[in-house]
Amino acid sequence: MKPADGRTIIEAFETWAPRSLAVEKDNVGLMVGTLNKPVHRVLTTLDVSMEVVEEAVEKDIDLIIAHHPLIFKPLASLETSGKKGSIIEKCIKHDIAVYAAHTNLDIADGGVNDMLTEALGLGETEVLVPTTEIPLKKITAFVPEGHVETVRSALGDAGAGHIGDYSHCTFAADGTGTFIPGDNTDPYLGTRGKMEFAAETRMETVVPETLLPEVTKALENAHPYEEPAYDVYPLDMEGEIKGLGRTGYLPEPLSYESFIQLVKSTFGVKHVRTAGTEPKEVRKVAVLGGDGNKFWSHALHSGADVYITGDLYFHTAQDAAMEGLNTIDPGHHIEQIMKEGVKRKMETLIDVSACDLTFYASTISTEPFTFR
Repeated sequence: MKPADGRTIIEAFETWAPRSLAVEKDNVGLMVGTLNKPVHRVLTTLDVSMEVVEEAVEKDIDLIIAHHPLIFKPLASLETSGKKGSIIEKCIKHDIAVYAAHTNLDIADGGVNDMLTEALGLGETEVLVPTTEIPLKKITAFVPEGHVETVRSALGDAGAGHIGDYSHCTFAADGTGTFIPGDNTDPYLGTRGKMEFAAETRMETVVPETLLPEVTKALENAHPYEEPAYDVYPLDMEGEIKGLGRTGYLPEPLSYESFIQLVKSTFGVKHVRTAGTEPKEVRKVAVLGGDGNKFWSHALHSGADVYITGDLYFHTAQDAAMEGLNTIDPGHHIEQIMKEGVKRKMETLIDVSACDLTFYASTISTEPFTFR
């Protein structure tokens, strides 16, 4: 079997976590190397350290997908005697491309923050810190008899038809379509030069603007006509809200101590830092992967019983506690959950059985701290 194309892999990834979701000044995308090459093996990692690159070399990796950007601030020079320069040099020498998905992966549906809430078993989740509103479009297609379910499934599988927690939402009504095939056509129905009256179903659904290219492509591939008829028009309504962090509810309330143990066991940490008055019980939880210091007020106003985030500052914990918000800091490194999460997601976005492509989750811990 042939390997996958590097650009095709990232195009598939960005249907899930498009770069347009990233917050301002975040450096996401290709960091090192090229995507214009065949790719057999992909490694997912939280950080790109020398140990991770050595693991990539050992596994003969062609592409690294990282959460934290290897290059965040512009480099004034690229000295290979330095630590970062030597990492980049090793990647180039071994033809390993490095791609980073940072806040776009935090924000994406099913991304880092959703992985964290899912691991904790939270339900009824909502965005904690809105960052963008994606306009909604209505797409209306006209489908001949016998192909309605095929087209409906293709639209839904490509991401159209999401309303709240419901997917594949459509409306359909039967009617009659008319057309005259031209001299250079090869019509699915009808005869060149003659008016055709076709029994068709008008099918319509909503689609986020960012997914429109993928949805129209899926429609065109599933539709039997040479020239599928469809309309796309804007909707004058609230778009799809995306953002950082999540709030959600535990299936059943837990005592504070029981919840602390849940956090520790879920994220594989022996210790957490806590601050503030302990709630009598924990039911609603706010979670924000990474450094969530400046967003504690969002957690407070959400009515959450606790706020889980990393890298909490002394004064942030004090301020939150004074306002009555309990905080739990299990560390920044809990975002390592994305290694397996991205691997699993990519295996659903790309048919690995149809090409010579394997995804690996890095086994290297990039936690810089030792807890004693």
